[in-house]
Amino acid sequence: MEKFQQDTEIRKRESVLRIALRWLSEVVETIVPAILIALLINLFLAQATRVYGQSMEPNLHSDQRLVVEKLSYTFHEPQRGDIVILQVPQAGSGLLIKRVIGLAGEKLEIKGGKVYINEQVIEEPYLSHQSQRDMRATVVPPKHVFVLGDNRGFSNDSRSFGAAPLDNIVGRAWFSYWPLDQVGFLE
Repeated sequence: MEKFQQDTEIRKRESVLRIALRWLSEVVETIVPAILIALLINLFLAQATRVYGQSMEPNLHSDQRLVVEKLSYTFHEPQRGDIVILQVPQAGSGLLIKRVIGLAGEKLEIKGGKVYINEQVIEEPYLSHQSQRDMRATVVPPKHVFVLGDNRGFSNDSRSFGAAPLDNIVGRAWFSYWPLDQVGFLE
């Protein structure tokens, strides 16, 4: 009888151990791939970010949440008007969000609050007011872009740190998802 009870105890322990191993195996099979997929998406396709400060007002506001897509600049360079997220070592360790204004090889200057590219004023319908600060002519180097904030009076941008290398661009601000009244694709 005692032998029977011991055998029953051993079988119960083995059964509990099998159930625990099966549960652990299912958890690992589900969670590990999910984490890997999330990491791959974040590294190569898209990531969430937050707007800090007022440099892009009135179009983007502090604490607004955005999705940054990282894939398109693998196939083509940024275009004038794109809103990009970039790393600028001279501006600190954080990421900046700015609008691409000047492209490689273009002569850019600001006179009377208007931006001139190759001596032609550009239309900037996204601005609510013009910059009060002029800037002498500069040529954007190869593999660089000249970026400005939409709120030119309160923006740390290429006027301060110079043209940004294309390699410093993390991606294009693509979609706003928070706050809810500002959900939509960015222009």
